Amino acid sequence: MNQPDTPPRRPAPRRQMPRKPAPRPVDSARQVAYDCLRRIDHHGAYANLVLGPSLERSGLDVRDRRFVTELVYGTVRMRRACDALIDRFVSAAPEPDIRSLLRLGTYQLAFAGVATHAAVAETVSMAPKRLRGFVNAVLRRVATTPIEWPNDAVRLSYPDWMVARLTAELGAHDAVATLTVMNEAPDVTERADGYVQDLASQWTAAAVGAGPGEVVLDVCAAPGGKATAMAADGAFVVAADSAAARVGLITANVARLGSAVASLVADGTRPPFAPGAFDRVLLDAPCSGLGSLRRRADARWRITEQDVVELAELQRRLLVASAELVRPGGTLVYSVCTLLAAESIDHPVPVGFEAVTTAPDGPWQPWGSGFRLLPHLTGTDGMVLVRYRRTR
Repeated sequence: MNQPDTPPRRPAPRRQMPRKPAPRPVDSARQVAYDCLRRIDHHGAYANLVLGPSLERSGLDVRDRRFVTELVYGTVRMRRACDALIDRFVSAAPEPDIRSLLRLGTYQLAFAGVATHAAVAETVSMAPKRLRGFVNAVLRRVATTPIEWPNDAVRLSYPDWMVARLTAELGAHDAVATLTVMNEAPDVTERADGYVQDLASQWTAAAVGAGPGEVVLDVCAAPGGKATAMAADGAFVVAADSAAARVGLITANVARLGSAVASLVADGTRPPFAPGAFDRVLLDAPCSGLGSLRRRADARWRITEQDVVELAELQRRLLVASAELVRPGGTLVYSVCTLLAAESIDHPVPVGFEAVTTAPDGPWQPWGSGFRLLPHLTGTDGMVLVRYRRTR
């Protein structure tokens, strides 16, 4: 018996659940910067070692990478000034991650020229929900309340001892001018062979006076910039450093540039060379780096006065050992990228040497037995150079 045709049953319509609004996306460039700052501020990470890999992983375009770089380096440099702006509006110390977030927002408002609505909104969006009102309130007050800076150390964001030391040695005007310049991003200068090197370092290498047929030792040579510059002038250069990893940097640069440089691991305080083996010796000694702080955003917060004392002792040992390696009539050049006398002109002249007082090429200013470069006058790193000639 045939069944009558019946229309097929339609499935019941699925109940549509109301959609929640999509969360507002966090600006990815600021998020990368914030992640870097938390590691630098609270876990002891070095800014330059954190930033590069973070940018590589980020997938950000060139413009956003530049923005992240400015935010990270700028916020780290201006940490003390940012804290002074923030602390007017908090009654208790914020938890560490929120402190870093407030610094990031404050840097954008006070120093980076970012529009208030963008700086505040994007920073607040990265805060935990329970603290967004707090972060918003603080940053709004920062954006609208002028500040009277208590002193130059806070305004320029340096440790007190550093400002006091440079003021005592340079005078107030030059100290403030130099500290101000070192809060700016450094210029990028490139040699004819394509090697990127600050002009202060290029002028230091040139001051060694290395020429064709001469054998030159670069005692603390990594990453090899000065060694390859001297080799380009025709000298054969032996480039030494105490750490194998750093010698690897020299080797890589030498291979890339095709320089006449031999690199090796050697302790500069106990060099494995015969006395008088070199026509010229360059000792670009480890130092506090107070002349190159614009290149090392976090260095100002790591260096202490005790470090200066210990470095000065190491420098003296290196200077004595290096002097033994210079042939009679040869020259020893001592350089440091600092501006402190204790690390430079206060070192005694090595026995059997005399100071060379003729000015080297470049905008060097006479200072004690040597010469120096002040960043605000030359647009370069700060540097001190002392040259000695072996007389016996």
